[in-house]
Amino acid sequence: MTSSLLSTCAISARLSNLGTRALPHHLTFATLADVSKSSLPLSGIRVLEMGQLIAGPFAGQLLGQFGAEVIKIEPPKTGDPLRVWRELDVDGTSPWFRSIARNKKSVAIDLRKAEGRELVRQLAIKSDVIIENFKPGTLEKWSLGPADLHPHNPSLIFTRVSGYGQTGPWAPRPGYASVCEAESGFRYINGFPDAKTEGLSGPPVRPNISLGDSIAGLHAAFGTVLALLARQRQTAPGPSGRTVDVSIVESMLNLMEGIIPEYDRKGKTRGPSGSSVTGIVPTNAYPCLSDPTSPTIPTYIVIGANGDTIYNRLMHAVNRPDLTGPLYQHNHHRVAWQAEIETAISDWTSQHTVEEVIEVMNKAGVPVGRVVTVKEVVEGEQVNARGAIREVDVNGGEAHGGWSVKMQGTFPVLDDVDPQPKWAGPDLGFHTDEVLMSDLGLSLDMISKLRSDGIIG
Repeated sequence: MTSSLLSTCAISARLSNLGTRALPHHLTFATLADVSKSSLPLSGIRVLEMGQLIAGPFAGQLLGQFGAEVIKIEPPKTGDPLRVWRELDVDGTSPWFRSIARNKKSVAIDLRKAEGRELVRQLAIKSDVIIENFKPGTLEKWSLGPADLHPHNPSLIFTRVSGYGQTGPWAPRPGYASVCEAESGFRYINGFPDAKTEGLSGPPVRPNISLGDSIAGLHAAFGTVLALLARQRQTAPGPSGRTVDVSIVESMLNLMEGIIPEYDRKGKTRGPSGSSVTGIVPTNAYPCLSDPTSPTIPTYIVIGANGDTIYNRLMHAVNRPDLTGPLYQHNHHRVAWQAEIETAISDWTSQHTVEEVIEVMNKAGVPVGRVVTVKEVVEGEQVNARGAIREVDVNGGEAHGGWSVKMQGTFPVLDDVDPQPKWAGPDLGFHTDEVLMSDLGLSLDMISKLRSDGIIG
């Protein structure tokens, strides 16, 4: 035997003597009436997060916000690459990571080593859910896939996020959100149309966020909760663990509304439409007078008045009652007059400031909103009244030499559920000793040896 294999066997033997929690777990979801600030809906659920970057960790964030214990496995020394993406704080860590890793425990284990994989295997046996967003087949290569772990934990749920899913001819392909947004058809409908072809005029416009990853993370969290609910409701004997197979492409397809059935039944290929929406009139972004303090920066307002009675109120508010009546009564009528309607609205908004437009529209009962920057979001009246932005201490806050960071709160809002994150994303390996000692029963000497061998961080 090699020394590595001997170490792995020693770890396995030591851990097997400790026993595990009874499986499957007989946990039940709390009803809303039972939920309190000390008992969140997912309290008692343990999630082993093995993903990195955005999609898998965002799913873990959502589950952790509602009470799940999320143990995040990170490689020693480097950690999740998201720790150093985009802007970096005074300690060299991304504030974005502090947000997406909120309420999680960071455990640094080297999965490239057999001993590290054995530690993760034992943690998985004691968990309810594994979230991973590796290339399909990676967990199987490490002997950590469903076939390897279900014999030891038949109720374990695998939530697997990938570009194209776990099956199909494209499953082995690497799938980043940007590529999958393109393959889902989403990118094609975003941009400005060519007047002749009605297709894209130039490259598509992308949202300046990794939308596909976040949408996949939402589907992963939703699928995980469904699998937990199905496990709890299962009455027949047998394994209750399921695989939640989340594809970024399919997650984006879920956002595509009627585009596919419209193509199937009517042969219509929806193209880009700038800042409007094809077949819905009027809903658009309209120019306003610039702010006197920044006269060179264009200012826009979004008006959504596609409801029939709302449309009539809008036309009277912009002094164009001539564009009301039977010819404009319903949305399918207005589509034929879109150019005239949009021009009338733009002509009016361009003569007024944003504040003036908002005042008139609110008085008329027409949905209206400013196109705002993050500064205006953070300072926004409604956002602050709802507690949608939260300030969270890092490293104990200023009183302990740390600092605080603002981040989005906990959504959706549930009665009696505290929306305040428990802690910001922790330093790399902050919880390694705690988890290995409390959950796996390792001694300080064993942990010290694992650390000196580079298996943990």
